[in-house]
Amino acid sequence: MGLGGTTLQTLKLATIPTPSSSSSSLRSVFKPLSQSFLYRHSRRRPALQLFFVRGLSAPAVQATATATPKTTSPDEKGMKQQWKAAIDFKWIRDNKDAVAANIKKRNSNANLEHVLDLYHKMLNLQKEVERLRGERNVVANKMKGKLESSERQRLIEEGKNLKEGLLSLEEDLLKLTDELQQEAQCIPNMTHPDVPIGGEDFSTIRKIVGTPHEFSFPVKDHLQLGKELDLFDFDAASEVSGSKFYYLKNEAVMLEMGLINWTLLEVMKRGFTPLTTPEIVRSSVVEKCGFQPRGANTQVYSIEDSDQCLIGTAEIPVGGIHMDSIIAASLLPLKYVAVSHCFRTEAGAAGTASRGLYRVHQFSKVEMFILCRPEESDFYHEELIRIEEDLFSALGLHYKTLDMACGDLGAPAYRKFDIEAWMPGLARFGEISSASNCTDYQSRRLGIRFRSSEPALTNPKKGKSNLAPPQFVHTLNATACAVPRMIVCILENNQQEDGSVIIPEPLRPFMGGLESFIRGRGEHKKDSKCVGHSDSNQPSMVEVLKQSLGCWEVPI
Repeated sequence: MGLGGTTLQTLKLATIPTPSSSSSSLRSVFKPLSQSFLYRHSRRRPALQLFFVRGLSAPAVQATATATPKTTSPDEKGMKQQWKAAIDFKWIRDNKDAVAANIKKRNSNANLEHVLDLYHKMLNLQKEVERLRGERNVVANKMKGKLESSERQRLIEEGKNLKEGLLSLEEDLLKLTDELQQEAQCIPNMTHPDVPIGGEDFSTIRKIVGTPHEFSFPVKDHLQLGKELDLFDFDAASEVSGSKFYYLKNEAVMLEMGLINWTLLEVMKRGFTPLTTPEIVRSSVVEKCGFQPRGANTQVYSIEDSDQCLIGTAEIPVGGIHMDSIIAASLLPLKYVAVSHCFRTEAGAAGTASRGLYRVHQFSKVEMFILCRPEESDFYHEELIRIEEDLFSALGLHYKTLDMACGDLGAPAYRKFDIEAWMPGLARFGEISSASNCTDYQSRRLGIRFRSSEPALTNPKKGKSNLAPPQFVHTLNATACAVPRMIVCILENNQQEDGSVIIPEPLRPFMGGLESFIRGRGEHKKDSKCVGHSDSNQPSMVEVLKQSLGCWEVPI
């Protein structure tokens, strides 16, 4: 997928074949996309061809919303910058019992009493600072008039003492505010009233789709199938990179690209704007999204001697697009579908469930992300889980949708739905997707607000705008396709007695018409003829590539 630093001077793109390739159907597919791109790319038409091959990363997409100027970015030396979440401490104080109960049922280590104690001290210190500032102003005003030299000298000394005292108090206030922020940021989001209480085992089933495949022959897991079909190489990758890395080979490469492009197109049909994202981000952005880049058992890879991390999900860079912005309410909801590589340490992962592609350090993923009005987030949460279910149903998977218990929720999530698919090789269900409503937890940290064009209900002060004050948006995220686990599901559920694997029909147009993986396809005789094709009318992988890419012009 990488190009080794080579710059392509010319690139002629081939149209991806579709089951029904009429021009009218293509126009209907891209109608939502063209509308969302209209104000940014008025002279460019989105093209289906663009999504067959993608780079490792891409420049950040310009904000699609009208926004206030962003705050100064951290310097290029990578020094960690201080940031503050817009936490509603007054609401926490006034709803102390509900917040305490929420912390307890989510098994959080947040110290609410300490937070409230720090908040009380901060309020008192702020009052003292304001009192000294007022006295300093009184002294300054007195010195404007005619005074005896002795009186002026007395006021100068008084002003000097007030200044020194004020500087000391302001320094104490700054330290206290930073401590309050650190402690308060440990408090998890509130929880939806319908979320089950307890650990992961208390999660409830919302839906079950399909039944397990019945096999009349011994079932193989994806590792054995991949070895026989020459689809991936873990041994070479472990020598090159370490454990839990892999090479995809032959048709597995086409399967990954087919999954990405099919998923991307299906989600775009629903009005989502496609993105590729930076895959290295500042640690502060990771923290603002609710992840701990340097905590114990962190899943985040941090770059040494810098304030940057590798992303574990595209949710992080997509959430950062509108950081420190005020979005026009008329532009909401903003819907994105992002393609990226993801990197995770998988600290603490072990056992048979972690073998092969199920749990790896690097993988490709298609992620959905929505920013919306607060009153609409429950609606869009349901929309996200429906999209996921539609995608997995189209691939013929047997799966169940779960409403995850509060003990399994991450700090940002108000509610989370997981989807687990049946994996015959593991003889159990395995997680393939999740969809979370984070309400305003992330937006309060990222500084993403929206402003309605409607006038304020109360009369504004003199010289102030009569627009309603800005509010924090709600953010939601959902996995449309985690490629390695989808490969596990497809290989294990679609395996045949002769060792071949049937490719789900929706993916075939994105794989040059390939219908199945045939045993021995990756092996080659000395005369370069492929083994296993003499009795098959199916084109070889090379022929499929020629058919799909034949009109591409790539310079040597």
